[in-house]
Amino acid sequence: MTEFWEANFIDKQEMWGFEPAKSALLTKDLFVENGVSNMLIPGIGYGRNAQIFRDNGMTVTGIEISRTAIDLAKKHYGTDLNIYHGSVTDMPFDDKKYDGIFCYALIHLLDNNERAELINNCYNQLNESGYMVFTAVTKEAANFGKGKRISKDRYEFHEGAKIFYYDKEAVQAEFSKAGLVEIIDVNENQPMFLIKCRKV
Repeated sequence: MTEFWEANFIDKQEMWGFEPAKSALLTKDLFVENGVSNMLIPGIGYGRNAQIFRDNGMTVTGIEISRTAIDLAKKHYGTDLNIYHGSVTDMPFDDKKYDGIFCYALIHLLDNNERAELINNCYNQLNESGYMVFTAVTKEAANFGKGKRISKDRYEFHEGAKIFYYDKEAVQAEFSKAGLVEIIDVNENQPMFLIKCRKV
């Protein structure tokens, strides 16, 4: 996975542009409404989804597997943006608790055990009453069922990217013990679920 993302960021640099994703804007509103002051972004990439939270007074910490992406984030958003270099599968990187966690388009790239571990590790790093929001590709995506079948609902359409495609039953199964509050359909560059959880 490291090699895949490092090669992509070296080759394509700021491949998604600089505008935040729709999901980031929706999550920003949720976090502002609920007084989130510090947050974690696992898989922060080059930071395009981080700035909207910083602009609204939140302190952002990131985790990123690609050194090139981290360098791009520092270049565009400042050296004061704290990013841990490593895989989300190695969480936690600190012993802090966060008011909010936003994990965009990452969880579906992991296998069953890694997804369960990521959800659990994020939940454990939330403050009481904190929110965590994940986005995940759905079975409505054009590439669902295409390419090499890895396991149930998981396919490798592009070499190196093994994607698990969610339906609402899968979301319920994986997030029900992590304070699942709401599942929203959101169309980014492909159909996704915005999955809201709250620690209670």
